Amino acid sequence: MKYSRPLLRHVLIFTLVLGMGSCKERNMNENSINKNKSAAEFLGHPDYKAISYGGYRTLTREDQPSLSQIKEDLKILSALGIKVIRTYNLQLDQASNILKAIRALKSQEAGFEMYVMLGAWIDCQGAWSQNQPNHDIEDQENNNSEITKAITLANQYPDIVKIISVGNEAMVHWATSYFVRPAVILKWVSYLQTQKAKGNLPKSLWITSSDNFASWGGGDAAYHNEDLTALIKAVDYISLHTYPFHDTHHNSNFWVESQKNTSHLQAKARIELAVQSAVDYAISQYQGVESYLESLGVEKPIHIGETGWATVSSDLYGPLGTKAADQYKQALYYQKMADWTKANGVSCFYFEAFDEPWKDAAHPLGSENHFGLIDVEGTLKYALWESFDLGVFEGLTRDGKPLKKSFNGEFERMFNTVKLPKLKK
Repeated sequence: MKYSRPLLRHVLIFTLVLGMGSCKERNMNENSINKNKSAAEFLGHPDYKAISYGGYRTLTREDQPSLSQIKEDLKILSALGIKVIRTYNLQLDQASNILKAIRALKSQEAGFEMYVMLGAWIDCQGAWSQNQPNHDIEDQENNNSEITKAITLANQYPDIVKIISVGNEAMVHWATSYFVRPAVILKWVSYLQTQKAKGNLPKSLWITSSDNFASWGGGDAAYHNEDLTALIKAVDYISLHTYPFHDTHHNSNFWVESQKNTSHLQAKARIELAVQSAVDYAISQYQGVESYLESLGVEKPIHIGETGWATVSSDLYGPLGTKAADQYKQALYYQKMADWTKANGVSCFYFEAFDEPWKDAAHPLGSENHFGLIDVEGTLKYALWESFDLGVFEGLTRDGKPLKKSFNGEFERMFNTVKLPKLKK
């Protein structure tokens, strides 16, 4: 059939419009899929970097970060490629405000993608009080409240909340103020799994508990019991913590041993070996949990729920202690752990995004206040200098102030604060 030119023009335009429409629809569907991944899809994925985030700026958690402050922080993290953040409790408004902020940013900025590992805090009876904590009995009121809020938020934000973590270091015995037995964590994990099975929670939601490697059976056999085995089988994945930084004091053989026969090396090479020994130590703890699961005949994904390195310490890790705390060692540890986890398909919720001065409010130079990659004022520590130079943070602010590099970006000034670890005698 022969078409007239006007008719042919209309046919071509109509075909083009249809093509554009189907292309647009396809892109919208692809974007929808890409921005709503499950934990099973993004945990271990190299493009989905994870981090712990609090956002507290003052000496007390009662001073909650505002929605606008949280948005500023999330934009900074997103610029770094962070797509998964971890929160810790639901006693305050912080976690729910983070979810509000993410939803707002998703609606305002094309391409913004962020997911949350939502923490429910678990306590024993008499936790944090002058009374002797009873580690055999849980704080039913607190724990029920936390789990109830977690369920509500997971259903309210199913496109954002992808993991619920029952407890934070809630089973490790050195958490003397609040730890519980594995049976308590198992109870709540099983309850959440039942709610999923009943359709009261999203089917793709993953449930875990985030705890010290020893609590997952990777160390002291005192932790090995039937309840722990049942818990390991009940969670969707293992979220383990490993802190070589703390063990430079509490279990220091790896830290001191790494300095043997290195006195002839230049300072940078000696520090490199020391930090590599810390990374190897963390890997050994990961592998300890891996081996324990194998001994039980259990196959389960294992990811790192926390690891980090402080940059300041007036206590056990500073100039008068193990000399671990400084920005140079933090940067090395951060990068080396990132390299190992990426190579091995492991997610690592690095601790943490920003310094939080409330953690040891009575001691401003206490190490717990200084685990962030960025300080309270928006100063980027050495680990992020390269990102700054690449323009990653251009136009971004914290509390309205542009981000800047620590030590004014002067490497020698920064390195002069670095102390060499002690040599083994």
